[in-house]
Amino acid sequence: MVVDLAESRKKIDEIDKEIIRLFEERMEVANDVAIYKRSTGKKVYDPVRESEKIATLRSMASNTFNETAVEDLFRQIMSISRKYQYQKLGPTVNHIPFRQVEKLDVDENTRVVYFGEKGAFTEQAMIEYFGKNINAFHKTTFKEVMETVANGDALFGVLPIENTSTGSISDIYDLMVDYDITIVAEHIIKVNQSLLGLPGAKIEDLKTIYSHPQGLMQCANFLSEHPQIEGVEFESTAAAAKKVSEEKDVTQGAIASVRAAEEFGLEVLQETINQHSQNFTRFIVISNQKIYLQNANKISLSFEIKHEAGSLYNMLANFYYNDLNLTKIESRPMHKGNWEYRFFVDIEGNLEDSGVGNAMATIEEYANNLKIMGNFADKPQE
Repeated sequence: MVVDLAESRKKIDEIDKEIIRLFEERMEVANDVAIYKRSTGKKVYDPVRESEKIATLRSMASNTFNETAVEDLFRQIMSISRKYQYQKLGPTVNHIPFRQVEKLDVDENTRVVYFGEKGAFTEQAMIEYFGKNINAFHKTTFKEVMETVANGDALFGVLPIENTSTGSISDIYDLMVDYDITIVAEHIIKVNQSLLGLPGAKIEDLKTIYSHPQGLMQCANFLSEHPQIEGVEFESTAAAAKKVSEEKDVTQGAIASVRAAEEFGLEVLQETINQHSQNFTRFIVISNQKIYLQNANKISLSFEIKHEAGSLYNMLANFYYNDLNLTKIESRPMHKGNWEYRFFVDIEGNLEDSGVGNAMATIEEYANNLKIMGNFADKPQE
């Protein structure tokens, strides 16, 4: 039998046209169902009903391949239907516990805690964002900064969260889950890592270089070119500079900023030893208040999903259908020993946007432990 390709294509076009007609008819009926559910207080998403429906549809298929294909097709149709229902009806209740503010009010009495020692890049980011007219102090670990803000001992905290050459700082993401804090702003600075030593020291004298793990990674090429020098992780770049200054051992050096050298009386043995010239670090400003600025244009979320096929796709599709641009996604193991992960995503938008509200409502229905970590601007406040 000779197949007429043109005729087959014509039939497919006719079938596709009918599929579209039936699809749109189904969507209108689904909207009627959503209106009824809303009036009776029922949730749009009914996983039991959906599973029963999928099983029935699978039984109608003529072979094993089509059973799987039918399930895949109708799961997509149902997912699209739910997103359509939320767009038409909107969320019943605003579950977003945030309030909008014009600006972050700070004065000379406002306590702001930053990570590291004086001379740290985090201190620089804090000063660039808030200015010097604040009551600033530092803590030596990420956890201490989080705790200080969470318990109200500081109104704001400043932490590094991502570097262009070495990626995200995973410890920060883990701590964000543990503490009830909010990202209220971010600030990006260019980072130039320098090699510091005691006055009069030379690179040939060095046997050990201390720095934060991110600092060592950003200068990995320099360390590989000097195999006689051991790179040792320390709590922060500025703390490493302080250690070298206090111990006065000419064989010790630090990877830190020029500001740290000035702060602790060290000499810059070589400037800018990081391998990437365009080396930027993103810092976040955190608070224990559920607030966001009027000009906020980025939202950070975290959530858990079921460990089953299609879960992540269905979750991320919510952003697509609500015209929200996904700018970042990270995953972190949940340390339960069962290969489950918590996802962290950044999207463009403001909590006032209707698309954001619709996406949050949809996600809340079938994600576990959704947390809005903050809505913030990617530029300093005026």
